Amino acid sequence: MILLTPGLRAALRANAGKINLPGHDPLPLVKLFNPLSAATWLATELHEDDDTLFGLADLGFGCPGLGVFSLSEIASVRLPYGLRIERDIAFGTDRPLSVWAEWARRAGSILQAESLLRRAARGASELPTGNGG
Repeated sequence: MILLTPGLRAALRANAGKINLPGHDPLPLVKLFNPLSAATWLATELHEDDDTLFGLADLGFGCPGLGVFSLSEIASVRLPYGLRIERDIAFGTDRPLSVWAEWARRAGSILQAESLLRRAARGASELPTGNGG
């Protein structure tokens, strides 16, 4: 699977070109994931080197964080059974990266945050407060 299509590359680069604008808080455009673990990356920007992505990274250890990650390193990961890191072709969001980062930090993972954001969008739930609520 091609991790980034030409259209995604262009959109990610366009976001990177706006990083100095006030209030820059783009929507994540790409979700990459390990099909055998909880490792997940949400990318919002692609730097000029055509390899460095910026976004939210979660290696599945309970501490997702904002930062840069290498597309070539992610693409080079070889998993058992011939699997590789994949792109979620159905991913889309109307929430900016700051919301994803806050919910993922509080929930402990991007996957859990994704579930909570879906429930919140349906009006069924708010993010747990961390004290049992």
